[in-house]
Order: sequence, then C-alpha cells, then structure tokens
Amino acid sequence: MTNTLVPPAGPQRTLALAQLTNSVGDGAYYVTSALYFTHVVGLAPARVGLGLTLAWAVGSLVGVPLGRLADRRGPRGTAVLLALATGLAVASFLVVRGFVPFVIAACAYASAQSGLAAARQALLAGLVSAGERTGLLAHLQSTLNAGLAVGAGLGGLALRAGTRSAYLGVFALDAVSFLMCAALLVRLPSVRGVQVRKAGGLGVLRDRSYVVVTLLNTVLLLRMPLLSLGLPLWIAERTDAPTWLISALFVLNTGAVMVFQVRTARGITGLASATRAVRRSGWIMLAACAVFALSAGASPWVAVGALVVGAVLQVAAEMGQSAGSWQLSFDLAPADRVGEYQGFFGTGVTVARTMGPLVLTSLLLEWGTPGWLLLGGATVVASYAMGPAARRAAGAGRETDEDEDEAGAVNRQPVLAS
Repeated sequence: MTNTLVPPAGPQRTLALAQLTNSVGDGAYYVTSALYFTHVVGLAPARVGLGLTLAWAVGSLVGVPLGRLADRRGPRGTAVLLALATGLAVASFLVVRGFVPFVIAACAYASAQSGLAAARQALLAGLVSAGERTGLLAHLQSTLNAGLAVGAGLGGLALRAGTRSAYLGVFALDAVSFLMCAALLVRLPSVRGVQVRKAGGLGVLRDRSYVVVTLLNTVLLLRMPLLSLGLPLWIAERTDAPTWLISALFVLNTGAVMVFQVRTARGITGLASATRAVRRSGWIMLAACAVFALSAGASPWVAVGALVVGAVLQVAAEMGQSAGSWQLSFDLAPADRVGEYQGFFGTGVTVARTMGPLVLTSLLLEWGTPGWLLLGGATVVASYAMGPAARRAAGAGRETDEDEDEAGAVNRQPVLAS
C-alpha cells in the first residue's frame, strides 16, 4: 500500500477522481437540501423527513437487485448508467413543487445512489486485486471527506445568499457532478459480467452468516449520526462547553479521516487482520464514550478537553472499524455476486442513518452517562461477535491472511473484457 494520500495512476486514481467529483456535489446538497425543500419547495419539515425516510427505505431495498444487475451485466456500464440516473434524479428536484412528486424524486435519487454504490464496489473488485482493495477504499474515503468539505463550503455560500437561485445552483452543481462522475467511470476498463449461479428468490438473504455480519456491522455504524446529531445535542444540553466546539469537532473528524484513513488501513489484508481491527475499534469506541460522558457537569474548559479527547478516540475507532468492515464485506462475498452482496452490506448505512438518531437521542439525552456506557458496551459486544460470525461466513480453510490473499487473487478476480 502506498504511503501517499493520492492513489496510484491508472484505474485506482480514476475511481478516486470519480469519487471526488460527485462528493463535492453531494457536500453542497447535504448542507442545503433541508432548507431548499422547506423554504423553496414549501414542504413542511415533518413531510420532508417522512419523504426522505421512505426514499432511503426504498433505496436500501432496490440496492440489492441493482447490485445483482451489475454482477450480471457488467459493473462499469451499470455504474455509468446509475451515475447518470442519479444526476437526473437530482435535476428533477429543481422542478418538484409538491409532496408526491418530491417522494417520487427522492425514491429515484436514493435508489440510484444505493445501486451506484454497489456497482462501484463491484467495479472496484474487478479492477483491483484483493490485497489492494482496502487500501484503495481508504483512499476513496479520504477523497470523499475532502470532496464533502469543499462541497459543504460551496453550500455554505448558498445558505449565506439565501436566494432561490443560489439553492437551484447547488442542485444543478450536484447534478453536473454525477455527469462528470459518469464521464470518468466510462474511461475505466470494462469488466465482464459473470454468470451468476441461481441462489433462489431471496438471493443474499439466504446467506445467513453474511446477514449476521451485516447486522453486526450495522450496530457498529450507529455511531454515524454521533457527529451530526448526538454530540451537538449533548454539547448544547448536557455540557457547559461553547457551541462553536460542534463545528471544531466536525473539522477535526473530517481532517483526521482525510490524513490518517489510508495509514489506518495499512496492514489489513485479510480476514484475521480485519477482525482484529474491528475488535480493537470496539474498545477504542468504548473509551471514547466514557470520555464523552465525563464532559457533563464539568467546567467549560474541562468539558472542552474531554470532548476533544473523546472526538480523537471516536475518529480512531471510526477509521479502524471502517477499514476492517471494508475488507470483510469483500472477502466474504462470492466472486460472482460482489455487487449484490455489496448492495446488501450497504443497507447497514441506511439503517444506521435512519435508526441512529432515535437510538442516540434516547441513550444520550435521556440516560446520560449510563447511555454513553451502554452505547460503548454494545459496540464492544458487536465488535467481538464479528470475529466468530466472519469465520463462520468464510467457512473452513481461511485461517490466515496469506491464504485469504491467495484465494482472493486466484478465485475472486472477475475477468476484464478485451
């Protein structure tokens, strides 16, 4: 794995550039969409929340068959079409003027996004050797954070302007960013679709061991709304720390991932190293939760110190868990169904984003310190359960990282089309 923040030239760098282009647009979209739908479209906040919840529920279901389509028809072509579909869905928000059209457009957007994520993972698996995938995903995560930061800055300019034209410009930018992503993806080598063996109507759901691994990973992902919701509410309502710390902690997290995610992923090359990383991240997350809890009732600057230390521990746990789960999600997927399995594994993110706010607000704001400790304890339990679950999913004969890499290189690499 390279030590630089820029992936090697070739398909890896092109994938990173594609990630960068659409993440800039997404960053601008994320910070402006709520106000656009309420202030410009004129929807009630509750209806916006309901519509987006329905949309991501549909998207999480549709992501699996779209991933299966990428396996069968070829991930590059599928990814290009889904990138174009995502851009078209974003553009449709520009003409939405009611709740029902909004829900339809949001469902199209969420479905295309979920399918695109699965197809890109399948494309990555076809273009990059098994031993390099986690390292490339670390690069892509760093690129994602950089793009989101730039996009959030552009979105902030639109928020400052506060005009309808500024909001429309943001959505147009996001739509164009997916067109640019499609243009970059089409430059990649083609990966042939594979003949998928018949697995029954339930598909990946028949693989109960992989389902268990996905569920455990979903528990670990409940920390996702922590930075955007849990900590801001905790700081405002349970501590005497200044509210500007909320922004500072967000910058700290984003910057740390940009700089250290690649380094954190170094050495994770197979099942054993991945499960160790996940298990270690569980203990670090427990420590972070305990330190966060100490900020309640403390003096302002003691609270600031505790929150900063907790944020450092939290982002370390986040990077370790992410790197380990990436490796597991690929290693445990059959070679002919990577897209389908990645589509299912990605539903954990949707579930965590949907359920996480309710879980975190209940645990942290209502229970306080015991809630923090319960969150950390659940993370440790899930991280330790991941090892046996992953070994069961992998089956016999996958006990060492060396065996895993050889099996990945020989049996898991799809054939490139000429």
